[in-house]
Amino acid sequence: MTRLGSLFGAAALMLGAAITPLMAKTPPGVLVVAKNIDDIVSLDPGQAYEFTGGEVVSQIYERLVEYNPAKIDELKPGLASGWKISDDGKSIVFTLRDGAKFASGNPVRPEDVVFSFRRVIVLNKPPSFILKQFGWTPENVEQMVRKTGANEVTITVAGNFAPSFVLNALGARVGSVVDAETAMKNAKDGDLGNAWLSRNSAGSNSYRLQTWRPNETVVLVANPNAQHKAKTPQVVFAHVSEAATQRLMIEAGDADIVRNLGPDQIAAVTGKPGIVVETYPQAAVHFISLNVKHEKLNKPALWEAMRYMIDYDGMANTLFKGQMKVHQTFWPVGFPGAVEDRPFKLDIEKAKGILEKAGIKDLSIAIDMISSSPFTEIGQSIQATFGQAGVKVTLVPGATTQVITRYRARQQEGAILYWGPDFMDPHSNAKAFAYNTDNSDASYQSTTTWRNSWMPPAAVSAKTMAALVERDPAKRLDMYRELQREILHNSPWAMTFQAQAQVALRDNVKGFVHGATNDLIVYRDVEKK
Repeated sequence: MTRLGSLFGAAALMLGAAITPLMAKTPPGVLVVAKNIDDIVSLDPGQAYEFTGGEVVSQIYERLVEYNPAKIDELKPGLASGWKISDDGKSIVFTLRDGAKFASGNPVRPEDVVFSFRRVIVLNKPPSFILKQFGWTPENVEQMVRKTGANEVTITVAGNFAPSFVLNALGARVGSVVDAETAMKNAKDGDLGNAWLSRNSAGSNSYRLQTWRPNETVVLVANPNAQHKAKTPQVVFAHVSEAATQRLMIEAGDADIVRNLGPDQIAAVTGKPGIVVETYPQAAVHFISLNVKHEKLNKPALWEAMRYMIDYDGMANTLFKGQMKVHQTFWPVGFPGAVEDRPFKLDIEKAKGILEKAGIKDLSIAIDMISSSPFTEIGQSIQATFGQAGVKVTLVPGATTQVITRYRARQQEGAILYWGPDFMDPHSNAKAFAYNTDNSDASYQSTTTWRNSWMPPAAVSAKTMAALVERDPAKRLDMYRELQREILHNSPWAMTFQAQAQVALRDNVKGFVHGATNDLIVYRDVEKK
């Protein structure tokens, strides 16, 4: 067994037992990241829609334009060296970077861009809605995304969108450019390579996928053809769901970075020799939702009372100690247009009064919950505080993929979840939390409105779409502020927190970049000194 193989074997042992032999120190040239990776469903950029999947995909694939992790409202060239916007704002001509190659050695061509965007629309997986917003369909996408020169692609949208919105959306994970020849060589039954790309890669970024073993490990190796060469040859994501185990690993040097330490573990490792703790504000917002398909939950009075049955400050200050900041609107602080209103706090008597006035009594709710921190802590807290108001909560724990799958199928009564923007534009979250015009079971939508079976008032959905096409930047942000305040007071969920990632690193790890979303985590410049 190789030394790296020994590392994997030891990692597996640590997952399987509370008391295990300590692993050898991480090998030179291998960055070991211990974290919970059970949310990965697929590593195909046309399908990946979960946090860890997005993080891995972003190391493998490039987009035409990229976000700047240090300044999230700024776009910079990616595979495109430049672009030109038409006078009417409906077309953008992208010039591809000279000499760009995929990991296979194939050159990056306009045909690959056309193929990549077309396959997203044809596959119609959850993240496809980002590109479908442009009016693209399987029937018209080849007219909307065209090769218009030897090294040039023209993208056209059907609608009056602000060009900044279009560029922001193209910078999202779903805008990743795939090696068409490699994908089609491995296609089966017309799937455009989807099954193969779920467990393999065909990108041009700094790493390529070597291995993904679900709920065990992901291994990335450096792509020698990348423009931005990786400074560390291998990155290993070891699935370690227990925070206590992660703490042991970072203390012993068995991991270089650990990502899911709870407040107690962070406190325990802070100041220890050889360990550095960093805090990074995140775009993820956490919320508690009710599926109004269930008649007992389709009551605005219950929604209002719920917001007074949550101990926001108690959890933030006592349970999470810096890892969560109370935030009650759908667009995160730090992003243009965010509203920081905080009108709700724990008030059991007020909640009881609202429920009594509405005639709501003897209510029980089964709430789906991811069986790891911070969801377990939130679940236990609301189980207690809801109970004080006379509402019985039964927690239904499960792996991330189980909870998300049930949520996407509208099978839950309630859920404790999180949401991160798919691209750095307020429409990303507004579409998720303030828009739904087709609530039928057969009309799947990647929005929390649809997943909770809720139709916002027609005027709210109309405002969401009006903000999307507004070209005046200041007016547009005001429209999103109005939407946030509307949803804050009238929706079947309660926004609770905005995440702050606390990461423990060995002090010889330099160059790690942790942006506001998992898509903006960058490993290519990491070195172990």
